[in-house]
Amino acid sequence: MAILDQHRADLAALASRDRLRRLIPRAGRDFASNDYLGLAGSSALAESVNAAVARGVPVGSGGSRLLRGNHSEHEALEAEAAAFFGSESALYFSSGYTANATLLAALPTRGDLVVYDALIHASVHEGMRGGRADRMAAAHNDVGAFADAITRWRARGGKGRVWIAIESLYSMDGDSAPIADLAALAEREDAFLLIDEAHATGVFGQDGRGLAAELEGRDYVLTLRTCGKALGCEGALVCGPKVMTDYLVNRGRGFIFSTAPSPLMAAAVRASLAILRDEPERRERLLALIAHAGAQGLPASGSQIVPVIIGDDGRTMAMAAALQAHGFDVRGIRPPTVPAGTSRLRVSLTLNVGTEDITALSNTLKALA
Repeated sequence: MAILDQHRADLAALASRDRLRRLIPRAGRDFASNDYLGLAGSSALAESVNAAVARGVPVGSGGSRLLRGNHSEHEALEAEAAAFFGSESALYFSSGYTANATLLAALPTRGDLVVYDALIHASVHEGMRGGRADRMAAAHNDVGAFADAITRWRARGGKGRVWIAIESLYSMDGDSAPIADLAALAEREDAFLLIDEAHATGVFGQDGRGLAAELEGRDYVLTLRTCGKALGCEGALVCGPKVMTDYLVNRGRGFIFSTAPSPLMAAAVRASLAILRDEPERRERLLALIAHAGAQGLPASGSQIVPVIIGDDGRTMAMAAALQAHGFDVRGIRPPTVPAGTSRLRVSLTLNVGTEDITALSNTLKALA
């Protein structure tokens, strides 16, 4: 039908540039997921869900948290998460994307400025588009660029609050932010510091509390900790001062108008937090795999996220397909997810593979190069 022609043309244009996305089934050795500690399919989490069902926890929430969707499992998770991470309060969202989009749309107000890292996640951009604050990008991990952006904005008459938005560990490059220096900048500028700990939570810091754990509890710090990566579950926790989480309950449209997450998933996240505290050997094994990957010649990012930069979109996807044919689930990442000219294979290291799998992947990559 002609009514669909515009959309067909758009998809055809993407295909012509080797940028058409498709859903493909999981197969082969896991080098693609964010299940860093191998918890998603673990018996421990399955048992926690079974136990919750046995004590009467429902599968569905039945409504938004402000209606009948609020369950004691949500509140128990939030209390335990705040205690675990060291924040005054925590608020549970259905996903990290929703949490980021909600807090960036709701908290910075008209007359404020959001300075964000150039490589920050799409969910932050979504939130800024829905908000009323000014926004300026800063060069990736460049503290001076953040400071310069604030200075330029002040020079043009900006008088509101500054919000600095970063990731502690970047999802496509695997590098970490200069958190201490940015925290010092936030203190000098009387600014808020928003830290997305999605890929660091569970992997780094004491008990897996993340790379920004030492800042937790400060009035100017808000952190986002997703539950669908190293925690092996679903949802996200915004941690920070209680006045901020209360504000999101009242002004955060993504929280107010969303059906609450499953109470069963809240119970599973509680079990994951206990595993982080009680089983440090999981993090130790993952760190050993990261070291082994570097010894095998894979790019050393310093984390479990290993980007193999190819550059060309078509060649990247061809390499990913070849690796999949050899039994390695590696996915190609292209613009606009990453900057133009930096298409890459995103190799994710998890406890779902072992040293022999990493060695085999490295040898196959060398043979295909």
